[in-house]
Amino acid sequence: MIRLLLDQGLPRSTARLLGDLGWDVLHAGDIGMACSSDSDILDYARRERRVCVTLDADFHAQLAVSGAASPSTVRVRIEGLSGFALAELLKKVWPMISDALDGGAMATITERNIRLHHLPIGRSDEYQP
Repeated sequence: MIRLLLDQGLPRSTARLLGDLGWDVLHAGDIGMACSSDSDILDYARRERRVCVTLDADFHAQLAVSGAASPSTVRVRIEGLSGFALAELLKKVWPMISDALDGGAMATITERNIRLHHLPIGRSDEYQP
């Protein structure tokens, strides 16, 4: 089961669109976390065993500095995506990143590539697909 938590800066409609496909997706704004700190959002994702999807580089930085092994995060480095476009992007890349995310990883998606780093940062088996 795919379980996501979308950060505040992402379109809320993405949660509905992916939910219609059977994904378990929450948006931070829909669960009272619209003004929550990045740390609180990461803590929620960790407790609820959700992958956090964000535009924010701070999520990856916090995980790297803390040495945490979870939660897995996906940073989308493509701004201005509509809810539909973000849903399509996640559907397209999920088969390529889901195994790594299941094991604890940080993914960065750009228009050109996907980078993966296993958690905790510093493990010797980091790779790029």
